[in-house]
Amino acid sequence: MIHPTDMMQDIEKVLISQEEISQKVAQVGAQLSQDYKGKNPLFVGILKGVVPFYAAMLQQITIPCQTDFMCISSYSGTQSTGHLAFRKDLDQSIAGRHVVILEDILDSGTTLYELMQILQSRGPASLKICTLLDKPTGRKKTIEADYCCFTIPGEFVVGYGLDYNEYYRNLPFVGVLKPQVYQDANG
Repeated sequence: MIHPTDMMQDIEKVLISQEEISQKVAQVGAQLSQDYKGKNPLFVGILKGVVPFYAAMLQQITIPCQTDFMCISSYSGTQSTGHLAFRKDLDQSIAGRHVVILEDILDSGTTLYELMQILQSRGPASLKICTLLDKPTGRKKTIEADYCCFTIPGEFVVGYGLDYNEYYRNLPFVGVLKPQVYQDANG
């Protein structure tokens, strides 16, 4: 059962602290700034979970850049539809642009793999992935992040943008959700 009045009682453990996130985002942001100096990159956030990571990362970027968002889904309820539905596409052309996709977590890779194929067909100068979390144990498609803050084990994580039933996104850390929270809801 979700306890929206006290989310902390649903957290088994803090996996990555707010301080660890801040330090790593600063490090990766400095690397992105160096790698894209003079290239006017376009940073594309994949909604909704990316919002805290996107905001934190952009504050670390020290070069001229532009921003955009996409909202995509490959699910209807809990079932995969097998194709991407664009709830919000890019507002600008990426032809000839250096594009960095910012994502909260790279897990199965299915949605991001399909998205990368679609975006590659739009003719960017380069197309890279930067993710807060990489969970390689869940991978179903061959896809890797070019920039990754943390590699995590195969646990159900929430916080810092990641959710369970739209709850827990506002936690300032990445935590492991107690199994009984999602087992009770699914059982």
